[in-house]
Amino acid sequence: MFKNSRLLMASFALGTISLFGCDSGQISDPPNSSTASDSTPTSTVKADKPLTIAVSIPPQKYFVERVGGDRVQTDILLPPGANPATYEPKPRQLESLSDADAYVRIHLPFENALWERMESINPEMQVIDLTQGIEQIPMTTRQDHGEDHQNDQNIANPDPHIWLSPPLVKKQAQTIYDTLIQLDPEHQQTYKNNLEAFVAEIEELHQSIETSLTDIETRTFMVFHPAWGYFADTYNLKMLPIEVGGNEPSAAELSKLINEAEAEDIQVIFAQPQFSTEDAQTIANSIEGEVVLIDPLAEDWMNNMRKVANTFKQILD
Repeated sequence: MFKNSRLLMASFALGTISLFGCDSGQISDPPNSSTASDSTPTSTVKADKPLTIAVSIPPQKYFVERVGGDRVQTDILLPPGANPATYEPKPRQLESLSDADAYVRIHLPFENALWERMESINPEMQVIDLTQGIEQIPMTTRQDHGEDHQNDQNIANPDPHIWLSPPLVKKQAQTIYDTLIQLDPEHQQTYKNNLEAFVAEIEELHQSIETSLTDIETRTFMVFHPAWGYFADTYNLKMLPIEVGGNEPSAAELSKLINEAEAEDIQVIFAQPQFSTEDAQTIANSIEGEVVLIDPLAEDWMNNMRKVANTFKQILD
């Protein structure tokens, strides 16, 4: 039985917040990077001004700024506290894309719905697709409960939460770097130095989390919104979601979830600040447990991942 004092400590630690296998972390230049300075890239850089990069969510801002340093300035479409599953950007936000040198895409619902319009606003805007080179998994459902889908083909509903697996973030950082040096080849070495430092920190983070979660007593957790599928896959955990595809559970499904929580001896229901906690609280009350908030959208990605991992360690150990 998880003790209330430890739950309170986990909740307090997360109150101030607002990962599939490991690759080698080797930094590589794109095939033609050695001749980038001799070519004429589709760059909008003028008078050595920083690049303007538009992103969807706060963690992407962190990634772009770690690779770009003071050579970039970023604009986030998703406002603080907004639900990325239901948010619709305002017209003035979309119009701001007309000044962007590049847009970081991750295929969130609002991006998919508005993508043709977003592209038409600025046809010259480069697209940094962070899903490039990443084998995505389908969104977890209440039926499959995190089964292995790594060999599934033609996934109809891919999970976009790829920023919550450190090994996958190393690939995303490389993708960001590849575009920045095309747009601003004169500062390639700066970007490369930044990338190498960032990847080293990500690898250290990954090893630390992997070590801390290796011998935990319980490997199953219940969460309201299934944002942590890649994290679960990376660290051999099992995620049980409450809300799936934007749909809250029916009364029958809620009863089944309560039975599953009791069978798994789950004492904590994880939720996130951007969603209602009503259903999570209903299950927590039924099992005499607690709701603990963890935020997949916190801008300080590195520290947030450490805090989330520490919370999993405290609650599942």
